Amino acid sequence: MLEYAFCNELLAAEGKTLGEQARIARDLGYVGLELAPFTLGEAPDRLDRHAVAAIRAQVEDAGVRVTGLHWLLSHLPEASITDPARSDEAQAVLLRLIDLCADLGGRILVHGSPNQRLRPDGISDAALLDQLAAFFAPVAQRAGERGVTYCIEPLAEADTIGTVAEGVELVEAVDHPAFRTMIDCSAAGRREPPVAGLIQRWVPTGHIAHIHANDTNRGGPGMGDDPMHEIVAALMQTGWEHPIGVEPFRTVVDATATAAVGIATLRACERTLT
Repeated sequence: MLEYAFCNELLAAEGKTLGEQARIARDLGYVGLELAPFTLGEAPDRLDRHAVAAIRAQVEDAGVRVTGLHWLLSHLPEASITDPARSDEAQAVLLRLIDLCADLGGRILVHGSPNQRLRPDGISDAALLDQLAAFFAPVAQRAGERGVTYCIEPLAEADTIGTVAEGVELVEAVDHPAFRTMIDCSAAGRREPPVAGLIQRWVPTGHIAHIHANDTNRGGPGMGDDPMHEIVAALMQTGWEHPIGVEPFRTVVDATATAAVGIATLRACERTLT
């Protein structure tokens, strides 16, 4: 069976405590929570060790775990990884978030945050790739030292790293085993379908370290018309072994019902294949 983690921001937006979020995830059959740092406070990258230990305990006491972090820079609207005048600060935040992820017991960081990676005017593709590779080199180094994997997330709405192939190109430029890319089913389904084909093409290469399961309508699995059975089949056929993050951006009824529909849909797809 595949493993699933629920991305926590919809539950947090409804005012549920982290302990409540973890218990909901557990009761629905998720192995853990994938956390958006902004749900942990105004300065999540500067939490002290006591606060981090308390966060980890809240999740693990419910019988699940923190699987990783995503939306890494969304709490910092002025941050940028592409503007040299602001990239040093962004890099420092990301280095601290790597430490946070590792200290929480997570294994994966997903770098989406499209507004913090806008393409500078007039820059060539080659120059932008070189700039990003230099930016992420120390990030990859820290991730390797802490035993986590850092993923650049291709996003349909982004003008920097918008496709899986572009993510792979950056992975190869950084050239570090702790730096990889991933497939977000919603983004990939809008920009380069079919998603199952992307999984079959790229997962065997080793460049893909994470999957987000969601629909192109930005709902969770089961909230739209995307062929989730094909996506699940591709994951099973390629031997996927890591927790899959269920990441809806909107709810059906509420966040708990959305989480329930997501995992029920994915489990039903699995049953048709076994």
